[in-house]
Amino acid sequence: MFARFLELNIQPGKQPELTKVLKNDVLPILKKWNGFLEMLPLDVETEPTKFYLLSLWHEKRHAEQFHRDHFPKVQAIYDPFLTAPITVKLGHVDETVSTRKFIAAAA
Repeated sequence: MFARFLELNIQPGKQPELTKVLKNDVLPILKKWNGFLEMLPLDVETEPTKFYLLSLWHEKRHAEQFHRDHFPKVQAIYDPFLTAPITVKLGHVDETVSTRKFIAAAA
């Protein structure tokens, strides 16, 4: 399993609207991509202008293809909420320390 981790610096008070856009506009796009498993939005209470998104993919190549072929369109959806460029990090998910229930649900 592979992960894309996005850090978004957002305008104050925009988190509820951004969450709605993620659900209605971004998630349907991601669900169409081969290898996409899940998206986990992370709203940190102590950082009201930070928003994190973790997307999980079957393989690295799936995440890379999405990033290359379609991320500019998704980034344009995020742009009205941002105060700085998005930081994107990629990483392998060590399934040996993940819960079996989560892995089974994602498979």
